[in-house]
Amino acid sequence: MKLCTWNVNGLRARLTNVIDFLREHRPDVLCLQETKVQDPQFPREPLEDEGYNIELFGQKSYNGVAILSQKPMEDVIFGMPDDPKDTECRVLGCITGDLMVLDLYVPNGQEVGSEKYRYKLDWLRRLREFVGTKYSTTEKVALVGDFNVALEDRDVHDPAAWHEKILCSSPERHAMRDLLSFGLDDLLRKKHPESGIYTWWDYRAGSAFKDEGLRIDYILSTPPLTAICEDIVVHKEVRQQKIGRAHV
Repeated sequence: MKLCTWNVNGLRARLTNVIDFLREHRPDVLCLQETKVQDPQFPREPLEDEGYNIELFGQKSYNGVAILSQKPMEDVIFGMPDDPKDTECRVLGCITGDLMVLDLYVPNGQEVGSEKYRYKLDWLRRLREFVGTKYSTTEKVALVGDFNVALEDRDVHDPAAWHEKILCSSPERHAMRDLLSFGLDDLLRKKHPESGIYTWWDYRAGSAFKDEGLRIDYILSTPPLTAICEDIVVHKEVRQQKIGRAHV
């Protein structure tokens, strides 16, 4: 099985790129974040024409997650159980085949110490509680998406410049480690322990071409899924086309 995650940063603006990616790589499952489109306006038909079933949880102009799967999807989850009624669309889950997938777009947090930062930490706490009650480490489970946290200094091109800044602060990293403590593996690190692997680059100053980035997108897996993983690859060429982020 080939599982991909991509912060697409506006699906309708990058629909051609997504279709090209599907045709070239033929993922079994593609999880999208920041689709930025309400469900009635989601470009469902051209993606279904590529042979994919679709589940979506979107909102206008911001956030939004979607899962494309070659197999039918069951037990679909929209958000977390304790989300408020006006919650942002950041969580979408399903079962496809023998795989349980949770597609996540974690809040950015804006600035350390801000109200949005506190919201982000509480959101990650609620996610940890949800994962602990919903899933089992004996099943094949994948948490994928844009976590907006660089877990370690080796995930940062300039650790000194980013020290205790948003995305790299100690409380954010602690929240990620708490999530991993459920029994999840950071799948990329299981295959590639080396530093200098990034999934996000600032659009300014050509940072993608200079490879000055952060690793904030993840595939987190339970042991049964980790055991069958052959490799994990960051598709940096996608970002160099001035679109979102993707890795397999």
